[in-house]
Amino acid sequence: DELGRKFSDIDFASYSKFRVDVRKLYSNNGWIEDQYFTRIFGHRRLLYYYGSDKKIHSDIFFDRLEFNHIIEFEGRLEVDKPTIPLAELFLEKMQIVMINEKDVIDTIMLLREHEVGEGDKEQINAPYIAKILAGDWGFWKTVTQNMEKVKNYSINSTKLSDEDKKIVLERIEKLLRAIDKEEKTLSWKLRAKVGEKKKWYKDVEEVYR
Repeated sequence: DELGRKFSDIDFASYSKFRVDVRKLYSNNGWIEDQYFTRIFGHRRLLYYYGSDKKIHSDIFFDRLEFNHIIEFEGRLEVDKPTIPLAELFLEKMQIVMINEKDVIDTIMLLREHEVGEGDKEQINAPYIAKILAGDWGFWKTVTQNMEKVKNYSINSTKLSDEDKKIVLERIEKLLRAIDKEEKTLSWKLRAKVGEKKKWYKDVEEVYR
């Protein structure tokens, strides 16, 4: 497309109670399991490749997404289809501390294509995102910082039309307002006092080692 997105992988989320069924599904459809990866991380994540060149791969995350921050899936995978809820798709990108251009572009497209609302059906659930971030200062900091990066990228992009920019920026502002007005928990307020003097995220190497 105009923003140069290329697809080389497909990710799925499931519950750990379905791990056996997931492995059977992939195996029956010609995907090759990364056995070394499974031995180390198989309780929470699986990795598969398709084709001898391994150019296409697929990650399956069980129960939660755990990188720089944690996104819990409990009770959430049923609320929308065919993807995980759009709120989780948004947070999945925005939780990346060292966010790259591809993830910024993916977020712009998500915001361009979907309304920000108060539910999960074909919209980005602003109250849900606000509630999650109101309980975790570190997560809040990373997400709001990245939203500013998405905003600035959108403003300066030569590939987005004026209408695209208007829609994306309006939706970012709507999300930021919801996040800002949500009452923060005591733990959030206490952690906010510490601020950046203490690291507020996990390095990916810490998670997968």
